[in-house]
Amino acid sequence: MSSPKEAAEPENTKLKVLALHGYRQNADSFRSKLGSFRKQVSKYVEFVFLSAPHIAAPLEAGGEQDLTQRSWWFNKDDHTFKGTNQGGPAFGFDESLRLVEKTWQAEGCHGLLGFSQGACFAGLLCDLSARGMTGVKPQFAILASGFRSGSLVHLNYYENKIQLPSLHLYGETDEIITKDMSIALSDTFLEPEIVTHPGGHYFPAQASMKQIYVDFFRDQLQLYLEAKELANATEENTLQLEPQTTSGASDGEQPDDSDSD
Repeated sequence: MSSPKEAAEPENTKLKVLALHGYRQNADSFRSKLGSFRKQVSKYVEFVFLSAPHIAAPLEAGGEQDLTQRSWWFNKDDHTFKGTNQGGPAFGFDESLRLVEKTWQAEGCHGLLGFSQGACFAGLLCDLSARGMTGVKPQFAILASGFRSGSLVHLNYYENKIQLPSLHLYGETDEIITKDMSIALSDTFLEPEIVTHPGGHYFPAQASMKQIYVDFFRDQLQLYLEAKELANATEENTLQLEPQTTSGASDGEQPDDSDSD
């Protein structure tokens, strides 16, 4: 006989998480950087890595463009991106949103994970979802080195608290996205779980972090399975309570009260 824990965590059931990389990264580089982290949570999670549709501008003006360096949108008039920029545009955001929505539906994802610009994007997606303005419906989010978007079109995204389980990670010595910026993003969630590390701008995957990740994903998997079981039970009860009809039963056949064999 299986234990309650085994029953709650079927071996073949995993959460599917859409992973959004940072500025100048792509799906492959982000997957590589998260190698240790992916191993730590492999029992509970399958990741879907997606590359942003826009190619980032060369690091130096007049330099050769690197097709592997991608961006979800640009918040400066010269079509570059900087997390600290305020009041700028959001060139290319709608195209990235459509790509994420298409991938989300095709892959059947449950949650979001983002790093840096990807974490900023994930935060915006959580807000859009809460307002019913996207088909992306995350059940949870993990945001590392995240920040609020300073683009003008995104300023009203942070008016209401997001009621979604969220794990926020940031480095105490991050000079690219300072801890104050990450705290400002976490403040947009109702009950954020915040974890810090002494390092800089990277996704922390040291051994001391493993249990934090395992606990978070285990809890989210449990919630997902419980919700799925409740939905199945509700569907079965609905079928059983459907009123019987007598149409087509004049030849002596009994009406069928089920939608299936």
